[in-house]
Amino acid sequence: MVAQDELADAIPGVQVDVAVNGRIAMEMVQMNRYDVILMDVQMPEMNGYDATKAIRALDGDKSRIPIIAMTANVLKEEVDRCNEAGMDGYVPKPFKREELMGALTAALA
Repeated sequence: MVAQDELADAIPGVQVDVAVNGRIAMEMVQMNRYDVILMDVQMPEMNGYDATKAIRALDGDKSRIPIIAMTANVLKEEVDRCNEAGMDGYVPKPFKREELMGALTAALA
């Protein structure tokens, strides 16, 4: 919700969809077109790592949507795990707007 508010404030007209768990996130990706995904790694039912792997296994362009991890764990092992799952960037929580916008810019470049 914090990221949603920050994005709405930083990018006028941005549309943000929110999934309450990884399984719903996966379903939303299958049904919609997204420019980027902010993926919380700690979600119920299907965590962000598994959701990312499932998205990467999709056919076509949907498998290449940039995915940015969001997690409170800033250990190198966590960043490595995000990369291994197929995520394109990483934003530690709590985050600063500059960190979020920088990660979005890098992922969309």
